[in-house]
Amino acid sequence: MGGAGFLLTVNFLIAQCFCVFFLAVSARSRNRIAARWFAACFATASLSAPFELLVAYVPPPKLWAILAFASVLGGMLMLRIGLGHLYGVKASRPLLAAIFIGSILVDLAVYDTPRSSLWHALPYQTPFAVALGMSAWAAWRAGMQSVVDRALVVLLTVTSAHFIVKAFAAVLVGSGTTASDYLTSQFALFSQSMTAVLIVCVGLMLLCVLVLEIVADEKVNAEMDALTGLLNRRGFDNRFQALMAKRGVHSLILCDLDHFKAVNDTYGHSGGDAALRAFGEMLAAAAPKDALVARIGGEEFALFLPHTGRDAAMLFAQALRATRALSPVPGLPPHLRITASFGVAELGERELPRFAMRRADDALYAAKSAGRDCVREAEPPSVVLEIVRTSN
Repeated sequence: MGGAGFLLTVNFLIAQCFCVFFLAVSARSRNRIAARWFAACFATASLSAPFELLVAYVPPPKLWAILAFASVLGGMLMLRIGLGHLYGVKASRPLLAAIFIGSILVDLAVYDTPRSSLWHALPYQTPFAVALGMSAWAAWRAGMQSVVDRALVVLLTVTSAHFIVKAFAAVLVGSGTTASDYLTSQFALFSQSMTAVLIVCVGLMLLCVLVLEIVADEKVNAEMDALTGLLNRRGFDNRFQALMAKRGVHSLILCDLDHFKAVNDTYGHSGGDAALRAFGEMLAAAAPKDALVARIGGEEFALFLPHTGRDAAMLFAQALRATRALSPVPGLPPHLRITASFGVAELGERELPRFAMRRADDALYAAKSAGRDCVREAEPPSVVLEIVRTSN
C-alpha cells in the first residue's frame, strides 16, 4: 500500500474519531446543531480515503477520483455551515451548492490534463482553499471573542492557503502521470502528511471551542438558582466581593418572605415555589441593570445595588415591600397576600463582605422582630466591628 496509502488509512480513522467526538459533544453543547454539522463534515471528508485507495486498485479510476474530490469538498462546505451555526453567520446554501457543483464540473474538465501541470493542480486545489477561506471569514466576521476563536481563524486561513501551496508543489514535485499513480508519488506522501496534521489541528480547535462553551455554561448553571432563574449563593458570593471593591457608595438589601412555612404547609411545595418565583421575578424586574439579584437561601433573597446610597436603597426597599404586599401570587388564591421583610445596609469603604452581610442580616432580623412586612436599616459598620471585637 505504501506510505501514502498508510496515511490515507490513518486520516480516515482520525476523521472517524472526530466524528464520534463531535456527536458526543453535541449531547451537552448549546450549539448541538453546529457540533452535528462538524461531525458530518469529518464523516463526509473521511470518505476520500477509501475512494483514493479505490482509484489505484479498482477501475474505473475516474469515478473514484471524482468521488474523492467531492467528499473532501463536501465536508469542507459542511464545515462552513457548522461554523455559521456556531457563530451566527449563516451560510447561503444555494451559493455552497453552486460552488460544489461548479467545482465538480471543473474537476471533470481538467481530469485528463497532465496532473503535474498548473492547469490541473490549481483548478483542483482552489475549491478547497475557497471553502476553507469562507469558513475563516465566517469565524472572523463573528468578532473572534476569545483567543481560541482567533486561533481558529488563523488555522483555517493557513489551511486554506496551504491548498494553493499544494498546487504549486504538485507541479514542482510531481503527482504522478495518472490518478492511479498518485499513491506512489512523493507528492502524495507530502499531501497526506499535511492533511493528517491539519485534520488534527482543525478538529481539536473546533472541539476546544465547543468544550469551552460547555464549561462556561456549566459554570453559569452552577451559579444559578433553578427555581427563580436568579443567582444562587455561590454566584452571588463570587461577584459580591469584586463589586464591593469598586469605588463609590454601594448598598446591600437582604429580604425574606414572611410566614413562608405556613404557605408551604397550607398550599404545598408547589404553592411555595410559586411564591418564590413571583418574588424573584419582581426583584429581577425592579432591580437596576447593574445590580446583583440572588436567592441565597430557602426564602431569602439578596440585592447588591452599586453606586446607591442608604436613602435611595431604603426607598427602593420600601417600594419592593409595598409591591409585594399588594400583589397576588399567580397560582395561589387571589385574596392571598404574601409579604416580605427587608434589611438595608450601606456598605462601608473597604468593608469585608462577611461584615456587610452580617449588618444587613441583623437589619433583616430587626424587621422580622418588628412584626414583619417592614424595612429596617443596618447599624453603621463601626458598631458591628465594635460588637465583633467585644465578643472576641
